[in-house]
Amino acid sequence: MSPRAVLPLLFALAACQPSPNGDTGAPAAPPTPPVVPARDAVRDVKASMQRFLAARRFHARMQVEGARPMTGEMDYVAPDRYRIVLPGGTQTVIGNVLYMQVDGRRTQVPLPPETLAPWRDPLALQQAGQGLSAEHVGDDTIAGHPARRYRVRHDDPEAVAFDYWIGPGGLPLQLRHSGRDDEGRAYTVLLTYSRYDDPAISIDAPP
Repeated sequence: MSPRAVLPLLFALAACQPSPNGDTGAPAAPPTPPVVPARDAVRDVKASMQRFLAARRFHARMQVEGARPMTGEMDYVAPDRYRIVLPGGTQTVIGNVLYMQVDGRRTQVPLPPETLAPWRDPLALQQAGQGLSAEHVGDDTIAGHPARRYRVRHDDPEAVAFDYWIGPGGLPLQLRHSGRDDEGRAYTVLLTYSRYDDPAISIDAPP
């Protein structure tokens, strides 16, 4: 799944709902970041993504800035339950069924498998293989947690670069990617993650 695929997914789920403008804060890197050997940085990033994919529950927030700004939040409960909160309503996924709320009305439609894969592997790290490179570029604090910031690049399935923050326990806290959409317009996607394996996160089908 390419990074551009994240955007149409959110826009399709929002389906004509208004999108608010939001501010994307970017944590500042130290002026003289320490250097970590490239092979160790790649190891750190891959291990972090494996821990992320193994998480049974988490909360995510996605903020898109650019020509089509949007903010969305999501709760995940393994193996296949999602609750996505968008400006115009809440969408719930249970297995292969999408429960939609549009203009106060509820409906449900079938959802092809892996449609929501961008939320679980937002920049296709699992497909990167040997084309992945990374470097540790500094240390930050994300939502009160210490985090190591990495600059990650890979060329497969397409060339992409992004910043990736790893927090306590080796789990990702934040990911930021900037690029251009199919019409050549600049955008930035900021993903933040929290509440890993929080038993209070529960997702049921809407009544």
